[in-house]
Amino acid sequence: MGIGFCVLAAPEIALGAVVVLGVVVIGVAIKEALDAYELRHAYPEEAGTSRGTKAASRRVEAQDSPKPKPEPSGQDWLPPMPPESPERERSPECRPVPVPHRGGNDPHNDCADLLPQNSFPGWDVLVNGKQFDALALVTRTLWDVKTDAFEKHNLHSQQFFAKVKLPELQRERRLAEACGYKFIVGVRSAAHKAALEKLDNTLKVVVMDWC
Repeated sequence: MGIGFCVLAAPEIALGAVVVLGVVVIGVAIKEALDAYELRHAYPEEAGTSRGTKAASRRVEAQDSPKPKPEPSGQDWLPPMPPESPERERSPECRPVPVPHRGGNDPHNDCADLLPQNSFPGWDVLVNGKQFDALALVTRTLWDVKTDAFEKHNLHSQQFFAKVKLPELQRERRLAEACGYKFIVGVRSAAHKAALEKLDNTLKVVVMDWC
């Protein structure tokens, strides 16, 4: 044992041993690297399994995830239609049409033109086939104006005159109400008003104090 230790203790021998050991270690490392290289080339699918698995997983998740629905563009959206007005819901005959006054009775036409809230002074108004003397749109009221000198007649004549005129006034009221309008009869005297209301107390009669 003493001889062996001394031999190894010599510098030349020790250096050679280190070189030999270094060569052996390097050789082992090179062999392991070559074995790993051959393994990757012999089984390329297994070598890239981890990377391929992650990529495939991302692709599957992208395919399985629901696609976001596109938001509707401004051109696809239609605004709600506006509501129909009462005039449009009814027949065209209910739309008021201004027409010239019937000639031959200027005091009568002047009285109709001076009616408060008259929407078409200087004109009659055609509604539902009937020519009315005036229309107040703000209250949706059609008027028939009577300017006869009713109070100058005796009581019998007044009753007869009111009875003769009543059916036409009632017909005008029905035509106006069928189109959603109120109807008023304008007269020049309280006697005329009383005679009409006595025959039909549902008839609206107004004494025209402006003419």
